[in-house]
Amino acid sequence: MRTRSFISFALAASAVTGIFLAAAPLAGAEPGAPVAAADELPPVAVEDFAYPGADDIFAERGIRLKSGDGHILLADCAPGTGQVEVWARGMGTFCFETTGNSGFLSLELPRVYAVVGNDYSLQVDMEAEGEASSFDVARNSWTPVGETADPEARDHTLLEIHSTK
Repeated sequence: MRTRSFISFALAASAVTGIFLAAAPLAGAEPGAPVAAADELPPVAVEDFAYPGADDIFAERGIRLKSGDGHILLADCAPGTGQVEVWARGMGTFCFETTGNSGFLSLELPRVYAVVGNDYSLQVDMEAEGEASSFDVARNSWTPVGETADPEARDHTLLEIHSTK
């Protein structure tokens, strides 16, 4: 019986303490000042996977980088570094660093005709005149893609690069 009375007393004391604490102003707040509601808190950051600096890169180099997972990144070409090389007619060579176990990059690069692979398994998805096509890129060697692999030699736009270790 004594234990039950103690528990009842403890519960009642907790309830009273909770009421006083709920009514008490926050430290540093003026009495009667409104307290910030939950909807006044700053918004939660949401990752949209947009490629950083994409507009500047497009203006400077003509390649539109859209989004990705951060494991395939445009890089300055450096021979002997294991980069993926993408060759685009009239635009030159674009190099990409690959990291992690897998990667994904969405982009737009017109007139692509060859890709030099690295140690990763690569697949490039392209489009020509509204028709989609995919090419597997040989590891550490040249692979004809786009117009060089198309019997009609149409211009192809590179849309996605996928990598797997």
